[in-house]
Amino acid sequence: MLPSELLESMHGVVGYDEKAFIAAHDGVVPHTSIRLNQVKIAQYQIPSTNQSEDKNDRVGTAAFVQTHPALAEHKPVPWCPLGYYLHQRPSFTHDPLFHAGAYYVQEASSMFLWSALAQCITTTVDGLIVLDLCAAPGGKTTLLSSFFQKSLLVSNEVIKSRASILVENTIKWGSGHLVVTNNDPSHFAALTGFFDVIIIDAPCSGSGLFRKDANAVQEWSVEQVALCSKRQIRIVTDVWPALKEGGLLIYSTCSFSPVENEAVVDTILEALPSTTIQLNAQSGIVETLSPQLGGYGYRFYPHLVDGEGFYMAAVRKANSNQPTVMGGNKFMAIPSKQEAAICNAFIPMPADYFMFKQGQEINWFPLQWKEALETLVQHLYIKNAGITLGEVKGKDCIPHHQVAMYQGLDKSSIVCTHFSKDQALLYLKRQEMQVEGAHGWNLACYQGLALGWLKILPNRINNYYPTSWRILKD
Repeated sequence: MLPSELLESMHGVVGYDEKAFIAAHDGVVPHTSIRLNQVKIAQYQIPSTNQSEDKNDRVGTAAFVQTHPALAEHKPVPWCPLGYYLHQRPSFTHDPLFHAGAYYVQEASSMFLWSALAQCITTTVDGLIVLDLCAAPGGKTTLLSSFFQKSLLVSNEVIKSRASILVENTIKWGSGHLVVTNNDPSHFAALTGFFDVIIIDAPCSGSGLFRKDANAVQEWSVEQVALCSKRQIRIVTDVWPALKEGGLLIYSTCSFSPVENEAVVDTILEALPSTTIQLNAQSGIVETLSPQLGGYGYRFYPHLVDGEGFYMAAVRKANSNQPTVMGGNKFMAIPSKQEAAICNAFIPMPADYFMFKQGQEINWFPLQWKEALETLVQHLYIKNAGITLGEVKGKDCIPHHQVAMYQGLDKSSIVCTHFSKDQALLYLKRQEMQVEGAHGWNLACYQGLALGWLKILPNRINNYYPTSWRILKD
């Protein structure tokens, strides 16, 4: 039973049809959709059916879509070129390619972010600094990583436990141009004019996900909606100084409540120097105007689109002659020449990157963004930055799981062991397995994509897949 207060609050909202809305929630199984990691999919291989050919043939995106069982009878998500609906929900836990970061399971409506960015950024998507402010578990961040491949992406989560989940999902995705932070939105105010784009997928009452989460209906209340609205306004206001003049802010929720959507846009337009951007919405997406100041917004209703409830507004910051902060003086430790040489002998650092140390671990980070990273270190708590290569112990480099998952990892100097699906699942479960391969460090791979490290010794095999990530169920 849907809350009567929610239904009443939506009367008069454009696109709302109470009868159709209720029917769309009545025992309907929600769609399952995934978004591909285009860099990793380009490395995807399937076993050759011709024994005269190499063991694996690289086939890329088109053949991945055609051959992966989850994508049988697939249908593209119309507003995101990397998104696909699945005809049924498979066991993602038991698909090694999911753990390899080949795709991310994301609700289709929220993938509209791709279309909004493509329409709002009309010059270049390279060389920008982008913030995903409320990022966990990582759906928007991984999409942004694919969209802004040559920009700096900062992904933040205020809740510590959720920030750890965000780190896990971004490591699997494998981007090298990403910084994960664990800060309150107010902490970003000191970074005046630092970001070209800010994404706020704000915490909300969750009514847009009623079909996917039965508990959400029981937890919903008018009081919670009011509390969420106040929090949403505070979040936008706190981070606003960090957005550049002319910069883009995308505000979204998974709520149907007008007070969390159009009313928040009215508050933004009234309190902050800004305008909203009119988008070209695909069929079924409903354009709305905020009641007081006519700000453009876009609603997704489950009776009109193949997706769950969602709202988005694109806001452009007006010029206000604000300063831009850049630079810092907080010390970043640099590896010794010996440590750098040991690391490069094991895995050569990519061109145009530099090394720094975080504790005992050595990281790679794009040289282009060195000054920006120094600025972030000065003002924020950094959980992860760039790619963690590993730790030097004696004359050896002990590789970190993150470098195995790095999209740009050069495998030519690394010994790779190719697993069958059964072997891959044993590895991901950290169960006993038999592997033939050269002694020493091996990169465990499945259909061309890396899963992690293992070390083959004369009398045993050491599995270095992260213990806390292992598959627990059969």
